[in-house]
Amino acid sequence: MCAPTFRSALLAFVGVASLSIAGAIFRPAAHASNIVFAASTAGTKTADTGAKTPAATSNVSPRVVLTSEFSKTDFVPDGNLKKRVWASAKKVRFDQGAFRKMKYPEIETVVASRWTEKYLYLAYWCKYKTLNTFQGEDAHAERWELWTRDVVEAFINPQPDRPTHYYEFEVAPNNQWLDLEIDLTNAKQPHDAQWNSGFEHVTKIDAARHVWTVEMRIPVQSMGVQRMEPNTDWRINLYRSDGVGNNQQRRQISWSPLAIQNGSFHQPDSFGILRFTRSKK
Repeated sequence: MCAPTFRSALLAFVGVASLSIAGAIFRPAAHASNIVFAASTAGTKTADTGAKTPAATSNVSPRVVLTSEFSKTDFVPDGNLKKRVWASAKKVRFDQGAFRKMKYPEIETVVASRWTEKYLYLAYWCKYKTLNTFQGEDAHAERWELWTRDVVEAFINPQPDRPTHYYEFEVAPNNQWLDLEIDLTNAKQPHDAQWNSGFEHVTKIDAARHVWTVEMRIPVQSMGVQRMEPNTDWRINLYRSDGVGNNQQRRQISWSPLAIQNGSFHQPDSFGILRFTRSKK
């Protein structure tokens, strides 16, 4: 979830008002077959390497951990989360309200990760009741304010010593997308909307089971990582927004608990750990 202007990301870090947006509801027919959406964001924007060095922030302990195991082969996302690489992956699940002391089991979300020398992979399984998406738009084009509809988000920081500088990835059930470079020390423009990761993503909607899924592949070089190594920890948090209305009416959940109940996901002190491992087999 992002604030609606560049400047407000910094405001969100210290306190943000709720955003009121109306949404269209998508209800797949009971007899509908699975719906598949695919896209790549490569080649549409250029990266910005002029980020400032932020001030240090306090540590939060203990941190939750998402273990990402090494994959011997790269693979192009096709939306099939039943393949072996995901069936055997370690998973985390969450349904805890981000800003309320309540659970939302009806939108329980499961996430897994894999990595190779070139890519970070993420997979999401998302329960839902109805879907709230932008209608009739080109899913290949980046969609600003995507966070005002149903969406999954990953905030990823490959450099934990720079806690207020990280990367944001969002994907909606219809495969609309948004990626941003975040620098909360930049009061004038904390969101770099011109940055482009070139990440690939495929979504599927299983109307019969009321589950939508996402498979992502993120080039690590787009985040300034030249070489992936096992036994390395990054910082990450995983989020999901669901439903219509303003932020008081919608369901918003967070994997790693947020320390400040201010309506903003931009709380890097609350990020969990993304741990890269490699089997000796």
